[in-house]
Amino acid sequence: MNVFGVDIGGSGIKGAPVDLARGDLAEPRHKVLTPHPATPESVADGVAEVVTHFGWSGPVGITFPGVVTGSVIRTAANVDKKWIDTDAGKLLGDRLGLPVTVLNDADAAGVAEMTFGAGRGRKGTVLVLTFGTGIGSALFVDGTLVPNTELGHLELHGHDAEKHASTKVKDDEDLSWHHWAHRVQKYLAHVEMLFSPALIVVGGGVSRKSDKFLPLIEGIRAEILPAQLQNNAGIVGAAMSAAPKN
Repeated sequence: MNVFGVDIGGSGIKGAPVDLARGDLAEPRHKVLTPHPATPESVADGVAEVVTHFGWSGPVGITFPGVVTGSVIRTAANVDKKWIDTDAGKLLGDRLGLPVTVLNDADAAGVAEMTFGAGRGRKGTVLVLTFGTGIGSALFVDGTLVPNTELGHLELHGHDAEKHASTKVKDDEDLSWHHWAHRVQKYLAHVEMLFSPALIVVGGGVSRKSDKFLPLIEGIRAEILPAQLQNNAGIVGAAMSAAPKN
């Protein structure tokens, strides 16, 4: 069965039909740049552009970079603050004219990784972290998601952790892999102290280059693995959330 997934990020909006039997994209994804300012209306237009690119008609799962309760947005760190208290399910459903499910972006990526990727079959406490414009997190206990953890906003050196160790910060400050890995290491040590995970899965677009920084990270007791679905995990998890329930 194919279901459509859309991943809204701080820099891009990407989506594709997903083959839920394989946990992979059924067609190459289509991406548009996230508008600035990323208001609800402008982002909805971007989502519509991605979905109509495929001529899709059917359920759509959509991720959002912030806390989502039901389908209402509660935080908006890397998009316009007008999103806060917006019913994204209604807004996007009306814009697309299709049934829509909305969930936190890192939660979606985490569910995909736990089902089809690096966390498959793992028990105990597993933490999936996505590094991109910010740092997203998905926390699992024996395979069950604890939603909306938003651990990228933990305080680290007096600031949000994602302002210190996200991929965007690496690019903006032109950090070497070694320097950035040192920052990521400090962040991982902090979350390990708080949650004692058995496994940490590192995702987001930077997971494609995991060989450049994961070997540089030391002193973490948890096993650390790169995300197997890499930057498609959010799309896959979004589609999973919108699949018809039997």
